[in-house]
Amino acid sequence: MKLTKLAASALAVASIVLSAGIASAQTAGTNANYIGAGVAVGATSGGQGNDEAQIGGNIQGRYAVPNAPVSVRGSVLYGGDAAAIMPIVTYDAPIARNTNVYFGGGYSFVTDEGQKTPLGNRNSPVVTLGIESEVSNNVIAYGDTKWGIDAYRNSDADAVSFQAGLGYRF
Repeated sequence: MKLTKLAASALAVASIVLSAGIASAQTAGTNANYIGAGVAVGATSGGQGNDEAQIGGNIQGRYAVPNAPVSVRGSVLYGGDAAAIMPIVTYDAPIARNTNVYFGGGYSFVTDEGQKTPLGNRNSPVVTLGIESEVSNNVIAYGDTKWGIDAYRNSDADAVSFQAGLGYRF
């Protein structure tokens, strides 16, 4: 059942992202590499002790693969008693001048499994959907949602976290 939901969600989001990329073929988007920091807000609980939703921070980075609509990203969500460290690969679609939407996946490694983070309390696959925009010279604003699949210990619950922040283009 979870696999069906995941597949349906991925297809829906992919069609939106790909449609945006086709419709905006003449827009520039951004190819900025950046590192940033901001807030992370966990929106879910696993229903067990020590796994309630957490508010914390995030550190995120992007490396745009040259001549490809793909990026390699890194994200750290901290708050609670541990941190979730995520390598992620995304497909990036330009939607306006200096602005992209992105969709991708990776894996969340919890530094101390069983302890709280904004994205659950155990290692899990992660799907992300976000937007980024170069708002001024060398400043990137970003926001995304991360979905951790089976991200709670002793529960089959998924975790959802929302992130927003500002980055420095390098």
